[in-house]
Amino acid sequence: MLFTMIVVCGFLLLQHIRSVLEIRSLNRQLEELERGSQMELGLQSRQRDMLALCRGLNRLQKLHHQKQMQFERGERQLKENITGLAHDIRTPLTGAAGYVQLARECDDPGRREYYLQVASDRLGELGNMLEELFLYTKLTSEEFAPDMREVQALPLLSECLVGQYRRFEEKGVSPRVDFEREGFRVLADEECLRRIFCNLIQNALLHGGKDLVIRQEEGRLIFENSVPESSRPDPEHIFDRFYKADSARRKGSSGLGLFIVKELAERMNGSVDAQMEGNRLRITLTLECV
Repeated sequence: MLFTMIVVCGFLLLQHIRSVLEIRSLNRQLEELERGSQMELGLQSRQRDMLALCRGLNRLQKLHHQKQMQFERGERQLKENITGLAHDIRTPLTGAAGYVQLARECDDPGRREYYLQVASDRLGELGNMLEELFLYTKLTSEEFAPDMREVQALPLLSECLVGQYRRFEEKGVSPRVDFEREGFRVLADEECLRRIFCNLIQNALLHGGKDLVIRQEEGRLIFENSVPESSRPDPEHIFDRFYKADSARRKGSSGLGLFIVKELAERMNGSVDAQMEGNRLRITLTLECV
């Protein structure tokens, strides 16, 4: 009996020593991970609980590594976006300052008026970008809630088109509007829908050709225009934050316009999608009809 107890105690002591050694080994490996090692934890033991612990720690380490990589990618993207936005904001501001200086030095009243008008346009571009940035910060807040009401779409769209009259005239664009029902109404926040219309029109003016067509078909509003090869967008990414189809930084564009369109549409229980057919971009806005 005594011999059996000694054997059992010896066995238990041996198991305890092995467990202590395995724990010490795990601690040393964890210290290596803290120093930046990407190794996987390993054990010599075949004890089920110890192996389960090791597998669990490896899963956590892998998950931590993935999240760290995502965080670093996000940090890099944020820095690139901030750099791009700083450039976008500085460009119209510098341009406006330059034209104001030219106006001050100009004796010709006609030229002076032209310089001041161009400076005003640059400041308008800057104001629009800042407004989009402000709206973007609001959309990232869960507290943002649209005030949903019945809105007649055509008068609101017409108001947005008239607001861009001078830019249409400068680019030689004559937009065509075709509604199946002039009284077409949707359930929406009027200010949000105005911003959607303005952003879609501005996107067509900035990146498109001279053939903007806006039509209403059943419960959909379709904005369609041709785009040059240099501005050909990727429909899969066109609504991404800070997405720009061309590598050059386009004046008057923050890269947030269509992202805001998508966010506002979804906040109003609607949707928006884009398609390319040849050289034509079609953006379809769908909202709840009333």
